[in-house]
Amino acid sequence: MGEDAATALRQKIEKRSAKIAVIGLGYVGLPLAVEKARAGYTVIGIERNPERVRSVNRGSNYIGDVVDDQLEAVVAEGRLSAISTFDGVAAADVVAICVPTPLDANKQPDTRHVEFVVEQALPYVHKGQLLVLESTSYPGTTEEVILPRLTSKGLCVGADVFLAFCPERVDPGNRTYRTANTPRVVGGTTPACTELARALYAAVVEGEVLGVSSPRVAEMAKLLENVFRIVNISLVNELALLCERMGIDIWEVIEAAKTKPFGFMPFYPGPGLGGHCIPLDPFYLSWKAKAYDFATRFIDLAGQVNDEMPHHVVERVGELLNRAGRPVNGARILLLGVAYKQDIGDVRESPALKIAELLTARGAALRYHDPHVPRVDRPGLVAASVPLTPEEVRAADLVLVATAHAAVDYAMVVHHATCVLDTRNATRGFDASTITRLGAGSR
Repeated sequence: MGEDAATALRQKIEKRSAKIAVIGLGYVGLPLAVEKARAGYTVIGIERNPERVRSVNRGSNYIGDVVDDQLEAVVAEGRLSAISTFDGVAAADVVAICVPTPLDANKQPDTRHVEFVVEQALPYVHKGQLLVLESTSYPGTTEEVILPRLTSKGLCVGADVFLAFCPERVDPGNRTYRTANTPRVVGGTTPACTELARALYAAVVEGEVLGVSSPRVAEMAKLLENVFRIVNISLVNELALLCERMGIDIWEVIEAAKTKPFGFMPFYPGPGLGGHCIPLDPFYLSWKAKAYDFATRFIDLAGQVNDEMPHHVVERVGELLNRAGRPVNGARILLLGVAYKQDIGDVRESPALKIAELLTARGAALRYHDPHVPRVDRPGLVAASVPLTPEEVRAADLVLVATAHAAVDYAMVVHHATCVLDTRNATRGFDASTITRLGAGSR
């Protein structure tokens, strides 16, 4: 049965006649569903949020990395539709799981979303299907969470059904690399599983699709990518703090260092880490390592350094206001940017929100401007974005640049601001005495 099932499924994949169910239509799932539909497959999106289901079915986009016209086209062509029930799995040849894998309050992995959707889908899973987990998690998740549930149904993985892990590589706001042209890594629980998953993604993406020996290798590869980033961002943040004390400009240091054409990759300091990957993913590995009596010291230290950055920014705010004879309590502070990175509207894990919470707790009168985030309803900041006008800037005791959106007129800000604390080097090129840059020493 195994060879026949694999051959039949591969033929469906190659002929684009395979039907695909994508479970979870968020930042990962919707772009994936659109690209698979654009590749010629019929895609059913399974999403528990009814508003997202309605949006998809009317071709209305809610994810920044999805092109509006592309979503509208595949919906109009009948290639993509959305439902809120799991019975759509029954008609699918391929099931892709794209649900959140957050950390709990103790920075331990929370796989409840994966477990839930697998349990809900299990009654509809049948022979001849390929299941692919895309949600980032600790090495072993695919084989420890999903595999036993399939075998409990009497299915032989690698013969009756096929199971693989293919980590998402979404980078919100990246205009060069999107879902379609980003290379992928797939690891199946058997060689047949790997080959089927590789064939599927090779039909969908333009970049290379690398098959590796197991899901654990693919899971570890994704974590390595983000551990690499958190450790290096932590390093440059720590050097930024040192440069402040030494009166050295870290931004000038980085520009000088990156002239070396080999052996150096530039990373930049900031007010902390945000997003759905870097602040979370490395700690899946840190947690799993404990089962092997191993301490991931670099990861843990990197987390500590980056977690402290919002607190450091707030301390700098206090110092600058103190020089002007103003306490934080009652000071009017204009926060520029609440998204976690430039030119997107995503506020997940945004350090700006932590800064807002800390400043509000100290009694600051906080207002914010973000062209990509019209409203925020979070602890420390429940407000609408205010227009960025000269009057708004002049009224602030301090302007804090937390996210360097390209649409902001920094020349106007610098011209009218009494005091600017720039955590992103957005005011580079301006040499006003009112500007203090993170990691650039004191004036």
